[in-house]
Amino acid sequence: MVDVGQKEVTVREATASGRVETTAEVLDALRAGTMPKGDVIAAARLAGIMAVKRTPDLIPLCHPIGISGADVDLDLSAASHVEIRVSVRTAGGTGVEMEALTAVAAAGLTVIDMIKGTDPAASIEGIKVLTKTGGKTGDWVRPSER
Repeated sequence: MVDVGQKEVTVREATASGRVETTAEVLDALRAGTMPKGDVIAAARLAGIMAVKRTPDLIPLCHPIGISGADVDLDLSAASHVEIRVSVRTAGGTGVEMEALTAVAAAGLTVIDMIKGTDPAASIEGIKVLTKTGGKTGDWVRPSER
C-alpha cells in the first residue's frame, strides 16, 4: 500500500460516470416507477452511496478515507440508457477517484439487477473518471476525445 502519510491534506473531489444500456420499454417503466422489483432509481442511488463508503473493502490497497460528501445522480432522459454520474468529496491526503468509479459501478449493477427480468441484455458501459480536483497534481478534466 502506498504511504500517503506525508501528502498534503487538501479538499479533493472526483466525478465519474457510466451508463446502463437498456430498452425504451424499460426506460418508460423506470420513468413511470412501474418496474416489478420496485424503485430502481432509489435503490441504485443508495447502492452508489454505500459503495463510496465501502470502496477500501472492495478494491485491494485502496486507502480508507473520510468522505465528506457524495452525490449519486441517475438521469432517465436518454432514449436508450440510464446515465449515472457520481461526485465524491473529501479533505484528505489522497483522492477519491476510486470511490466515484466504484459508486458508478455499484449503481449500475443495481439497475441491472432490478431490470434483468425485463431486459436480460442490459449492460453497463463507459465507466470513467470525468474530473478530479485537489492534491499535488491539481485539477484534471477528461479530454473530450477520450
